[in-house]
Amino acid sequence: MTSVPPSQVPLEEPSRRFSVLSWPQVRRLDAILNESVPVHGRGNFPTLSVRPRQIVQVVRSCLEANGIAVHNVRLNGSAASHVLHHNSGLGYKDLDLIFAVDLKSEDAFQMVKDVVLDCLLDFLPEGVNKDKITPMTLKEAYVQKLVKVCTDTDRWSLISLSNNSGKNVELKFVDSLRRQFEFSVDSFQIILDSLLLFSECSENPMSENFHPTVTGESVYGDFEEAMDHLKNRIIATRNPEEIRGGGLLKYCNLLVRGFKPNSEADMKALQRYMCSRYFIDFPDIGEQQRKLECYLQNHFVGMESKRYDCLMTLHRVVNESTVCLMGHERRQTLNLIAMLAITVLSEQSIIPAATNVTCYYQPAPYVNEISFNNYYVTHVQPFLPCNRSYPTWLPCN
Repeated sequence: MTSVPPSQVPLEEPSRRFSVLSWPQVRRLDAILNESVPVHGRGNFPTLSVRPRQIVQVVRSCLEANGIAVHNVRLNGSAASHVLHHNSGLGYKDLDLIFAVDLKSEDAFQMVKDVVLDCLLDFLPEGVNKDKITPMTLKEAYVQKLVKVCTDTDRWSLISLSNNSGKNVELKFVDSLRRQFEFSVDSFQIILDSLLLFSECSENPMSENFHPTVTGESVYGDFEEAMDHLKNRIIATRNPEEIRGGGLLKYCNLLVRGFKPNSEADMKALQRYMCSRYFIDFPDIGEQQRKLECYLQNHFVGMESKRYDCLMTLHRVVNESTVCLMGHERRQTLNLIAMLAITVLSEQSIIPAATNVTCYYQPAPYVNEISFNNYYVTHVQPFLPCNRSYPTWLPCN
């Protein structure tokens, strides 16, 4: 895993960023776009049945009717990685759809929000009285997350539709976005326009000898290199200090799923970068807890048993690689991760309900170096025996 300073990152040839999808990849893409995804309503609101292809077409048409041009639409994230290589070990959960639009004013942001909420009316079941349903009502009923970012470098908004199993349809409207990926294996974007146009215009079904040319892009910079990382489960990134949270949680998630860095030396250096950025973005222990709980809930649907492994991996990385915290802050974070790990085991009935649990940690090896002598090093108490043997480093008493 390598990290290159921005001034030294090679400018990839534009053609190296792109690749044409094969017929099996196009078939997987078409299947995902035709899949019916439930959008669950809160309270008494009915569940909506949404096909990604359909909602893209409806939203795009309404945006353009209201004067907002859609330059292209892309499938992003784990779903795009699944289309390109379905045995990657990543799987996919959310359906991330990116609409490239112009968001130069506050009115444009508001128009995007209003259009999406209005479009949800089209997906309500027959027989539902729509006359008294307002956009605010639809937002409260069906929108799980609503985000707007407007800075000098980033102008985008996100509307995430609710799904009780965590398989959210996420509509992202992007004018500009400086950092579009965390690691090379999640850097893929598949341009959907040709496939959508084909389905609208062609009277004949697709086949191996008759299908549109669909193009994918790796915003990492080199499509073939990123594909090699995906196929061989290699962790690689550039400038992790630019990623919100440093990519630390995703990094631990990849490790748990069997991905490995290319170089042990680079890994240790990058772990320090990631930890530093993580604690810059989440300095408060309460923020850290909310972030961790949210990440565990959203990224391990159907893989709940991996939550414990991810937390233990995170504990090890933070313990070995954190250089930016004072001693008591570091102990707080390690204790938080340990308690969440105990809670996860308790929820899975691997151990009894966790009460009065004492957690210990091992100091990172570098804290005894001269350069770190201003950090407090606690004397680790001996582990206390448990009545039962559990697969964890945590003692209980």
